[in-house]
Amino acid sequence: MTMKGQETRGFQSEVKQLLHLMIHSLYSNKEIFLRELISNASDAADKLRFRALSTPDLYEGDGELRVRISVDKENRTLTLSDNGIGMRRDEVIENLGTIAKSGTKAFLESMGSDQAKDSQLIGQFGVGFYSAFIVADKVTVRTRAAGAKAEEGVFWESAGEGEYTLADIDKADRGTDITLHFREGEDDFLDAWRVRSVISKYSDHIALPVEIETKDEENGTSSWEKINKAQALWTRNRAEISDDEYKEFYKHIAHDFSDPAAWSHNRVEGKQEYTSLLYIPQRAPFDMWNRDSKHGLKLYVQRVFIMDDAEQFMPNYLRFVRGLIDSNDLPLNVSREILQDSRVTQSLRAALTKRSLQMLEKLAKDDAEKYQQFWKEFGLVLKEGPAEDHANQQTIARLLRFATTQSEGAEQTISLDDYLSRMVEGQEKIYYITADSYAAAKSSPHLELFRKKGIEVLLLSDRIDEWMMSYLTEFEGKTFQSVSKADESLSKLADEETEEQKEAEKALEPFVERVKTLLGERVKEVRLTHRLTDTPAIVTTDANEMTTQMAKLFAAAGQDVPEVKYIFEINPDHTLVKRVADTQDETRFAEWVELLLDQALLAERGTLDDPNQFIRRMNQLLTA
Repeated sequence: MTMKGQETRGFQSEVKQLLHLMIHSLYSNKEIFLRELISNASDAADKLRFRALSTPDLYEGDGELRVRISVDKENRTLTLSDNGIGMRRDEVIENLGTIAKSGTKAFLESMGSDQAKDSQLIGQFGVGFYSAFIVADKVTVRTRAAGAKAEEGVFWESAGEGEYTLADIDKADRGTDITLHFREGEDDFLDAWRVRSVISKYSDHIALPVEIETKDEENGTSSWEKINKAQALWTRNRAEISDDEYKEFYKHIAHDFSDPAAWSHNRVEGKQEYTSLLYIPQRAPFDMWNRDSKHGLKLYVQRVFIMDDAEQFMPNYLRFVRGLIDSNDLPLNVSREILQDSRVTQSLRAALTKRSLQMLEKLAKDDAEKYQQFWKEFGLVLKEGPAEDHANQQTIARLLRFATTQSEGAEQTISLDDYLSRMVEGQEKIYYITADSYAAAKSSPHLELFRKKGIEVLLLSDRIDEWMMSYLTEFEGKTFQSVSKADESLSKLADEETEEQKEAEKALEPFVERVKTLLGERVKEVRLTHRLTDTPAIVTTDANEMTTQMAKLFAAAGQDVPEVKYIFEINPDHTLVKRVADTQDETRFAEWVELLLDQALLAERGTLDDPNQFIRRMNQLLTA
């Protein structure tokens, strides 16, 4: 073989790290290398089919796409060849020398020495071509792009350590040949029956024929035998497809190692004709929070692959849904721009969103444990839903899970239906509190009245919660009410005042006026409250004012935040308040009121503008 333009290049550092981790972490599941390589070959065939729609010459007179596998026992190699789109030199460098995934570095740095955990993480990453190095100590690739000249072939070879060799070669036919030189001890993959059984397991559902070379030792001839059905899985009848086939197809399109949590296969005829196959993964991909992370469905038009990651068919809050849509109503030359504005797309998006939410409803109803696992992985993403999708807001609300004052620990397990079923007699609203942490929410003085009355309160401590609640205003006809906002329903919950209390309040009117005069414009209002049992004072916001948590969100986003004007509510039954009310010395009185206000602000905001002043004042009053 003549090689020109030979050079040796170093792998991108992340590739080196990934190869090392993968070889050691995935060793218990070695056979997946065949699934990954066949999956790549299938993608290469899909891409050629699509490109050939506008440039039929790319077929070079051979339109029968396939992948072929041959085993050479003598030389201890396995070669997998496809006649798909192939690669040019720059594409080889880009695809085989670098990992073009955002967040790769951070992901790899998060991995430690726990092999079981690493194996899971690597599975979430999707390893593709590099999985060849699990079983091979050297991998050779020969490739030529469809439509290129024979002399524009490319040779690539590496032992999977620090570098790879690249050269130009002559290659008569288009596509890619990958030869694996097996490590010592991997002889079972030289057994044609073993290879055949692995391919049957992983590739039966692929629309591309997978053929294996069968050698006739007696007369020295060989032939190619097709070993998979080679019919696109989603075009088959649901009754004919086993659960295992659905699971394997998911792993093929998602490059995931875990089984999916749920799936839904649907054929729709009538006004619109399409087939969809949607999956809910068990685990979140490592880059789900990266803005440029790829998501969306595979799009086929009349069984012709058009594009990966068509995000136009799913709202952002369902970006974890994987799968495909095969439409009969879109043109074959559809582009992302056309999809964006197409009425067909909008109609499909609405139908697929509904289908995905139904899948989640079914999962929650049929398998609470599995749904809880889903919630742990994707709950934060689903919480974006009430703001993004008003039409399905009630369905999304039913899928949300919360920690509450009646649940055990910080885990979010309580649904809104659970909450409604436990509402006490006369309760008009769904009460919630937002805070920086579960501990801060659970110990908030705002909850004292609710504990006394046995009323459940939702404890919200994820950063997104305050934003979500500004859109989620009611559920099943019951409105949501923050317990840290002033509201008539909260006043109603407090017990009817006794004559004795009314007398005591009347006597405290001069005290309230003294506090108002002292604090002036710093607070919106000063008033007495019977909502508290153990706390001397709290601050609340008016119904139309921005909440503390919302102000924090704005500040974190670098936006100007209007000053939150609080209502200062004082507990007239508290010993400390009674003592302050009896203090005649104005300087001492001012110190006590400032201390009570700072305590209330600290409980509400978690921080003070001047903590040292607060400590000094407290120490002074303690030692006086």
